[in-house]
Amino acid sequence: MFRWLEDVKTVFAKDPAAKGFLEVLFCYPGLHALWLHRIAHLFYKLRMMFFARCVSHFGRFITGIEIHPGAEIGRKFFIDHGMGVVIGETTRIEDNCLLYQGVVLGGTSLEKEKRHPTLKEDVVVGAGAILLGPITIGKGAKIGAGSVVIRDVPAQSTVIGVPGRIVEQEKRFKLDLEHGKLPDPVADAVKLILDELGKVENRLEKIESMEGITSKIDEYLQAKKKEIEKEFFNDTLSKEKKG
Repeated sequence: MFRWLEDVKTVFAKDPAAKGFLEVLFCYPGLHALWLHRIAHLFYKLRMMFFARCVSHFGRFITGIEIHPGAEIGRKFFIDHGMGVVIGETTRIEDNCLLYQGVVLGGTSLEKEKRHPTLKEDVVVGAGAILLGPITIGKGAKIGAGSVVIRDVPAQSTVIGVPGRIVEQEKRFKLDLEHGKLPDPVADAVKLILDELGKVENRLEKIESMEGITSKIDEYLQAKKKEIEKEFFNDTLSKEKKG
C-alpha cells in the first residue's frame, strides 16, 4: 500500500499537469505500466516466464509502454505520457528517474548477458532519446530529447545530439529537463565558422582597398549566410550585432 501511494505522489511531484487523485489513478498510463511491470517482474523472478510475458504484453497493449519483465526498476520512477517507451530485459533503473515518451533503453548484443543501460539515481531522459548497450548513465545526468547515447555518461552531465555529446558537466540541475534551453554544440560550431569567415572577409577587403582593387560583393554568398544565421540563431545573432 505504501509503494502504491508513493507512486501516486511521484506523479504529482513530477507532472504539473496532474490535477486530481482520481485523474492520476485512472488516466496515467505510465503509472499503470509500472504497476503491471511489478506483477510481471514477480512472475519473472519466480521463473514463470509465460505468465510474466503475458502480463507484460497486456501492459503494452493498454498503455503503449513496453517493459520487459526482467527489467529492474527502483522507487519514485515515472514515465510521462509514455507512448512508445521500450525498456529492455537487463535494464536497471535506480530511484527517482524520469522518462518521457518514445524513450528506448535497448540492447546491442544477442548474448544472454547484461546488454541494456543502467540508469543511476535522478536521471532524466528526454522524449525520443535512444540509449543502447550496457552503458551507465551517472547520477543526476540529463539526456536531451532525440539523443542517441552509446557510451557511459558521467554524473551530473547533460548529453544531446546524435551520437550523444556531453555539453554540460558537474552542474546542478532542476528535476525538469528544459528542452528548449539545452546547449547546441552544432550551432556553436556554425557560429564560430561564420565569425571567422567574417574576419577573413574584413581583412581581405582592407588588403584590396590598399591595393586599389574593387571587387564585386558576392550577393549569393551573403544571402546564404543570412539564411544560415536565421536557421541556427533566429533573432539571437542579430541582437548580438546590434549590441
